[in-house]
Amino acid sequence: MSIPLKISVMKIGPSILALSAGALLLACSTPPSEFGVYRQSDGTVGVHAPKSAKDTEAQAAAVEECKKLGKRNATIVETRKTVNDRFPMTYIFMCNTY
Repeated sequence: MSIPLKISVMKIGPSILALSAGALLLACSTPPSEFGVYRQSDGTVGVHAPKSAKDTEAQAAAVEECKKLGKRNATIVETRKTVNDRFPMTYIFMCNTY
């Protein structure tokens, strides 16, 4: 009777190993975006960008938010400097369907 017990433990062992490896990969995934993305009441999307960010990265963050609204693209409307050390630039984008 010990043989069936050994076989079942041998089948369970790799499954546990695979599950723990999957959990480890999820824990080490890419961290959330450093951009502060928000919707404004006039339909535009604002993006607070960190110091190291480029304009194209801010636009990519805005496009992702526009896609949630059913739009395809984002066009920059305004750029302004802020006094915030963490987010020194704010970009305002208008969502477009084209």
